[in-house]
Amino acid sequence: MTDRLTKSAWIKHGLSVLADHGIDAIRVLPLAKSMNVSRGSFYWHFGDLEDYRSELLKTWQKIATDRIIRDLAKHADSHRLKLLLTRAFVAERGLEQAVRAWASQDRKVASIVATIDAQRVDYIAQLLEKAGLNSKLAQGRATFIYWAYLGQGAVLSDRHKAVDEDTINQISSLLEN
Repeated sequence: MTDRLTKSAWIKHGLSVLADHGIDAIRVLPLAKSMNVSRGSFYWHFGDLEDYRSELLKTWQKIATDRIIRDLAKHADSHRLKLLLTRAFVAERGLEQAVRAWASQDRKVASIVATIDAQRVDYIAQLLEKAGLNSKLAQGRATFIYWAYLGQGAVLSDRHKAVDEDTINQISSLLEN
């Protein structure tokens, strides 16, 4: 076995395992073996498995919410909703689905996911308000958009899993008016 890995390497690997195999696969010894390191490497960076799982959730929030909002801020207000919808409806969903499955088994995780869901809906509502919708209408449409996003992950038919960019642009325009 090699020397210990960086904390970010453990997080990156854990997110990949979580996305592919779910929360039950997040265990110290199997993770260490799959990365060809000792368990000591894990404990160098994390106090225990709970600490590690907490870091996985924080990183998921950073990459699946915070970073996206920050990236969209670089674009004109009038393009943000279209860019968000395009990104959301073509992205790989494994990690998102794994975190939601985890939340269905763990109240603490469910509370964190609910907070992030509210943050996401509020952000979408802000985009719609900037497009000219009143607050109440923007909040309703933002909730509907978010439901569509969550529901898309449950679609099993390949024929209905994806929406082309043209359709996303048309839907975005409809929702902003």
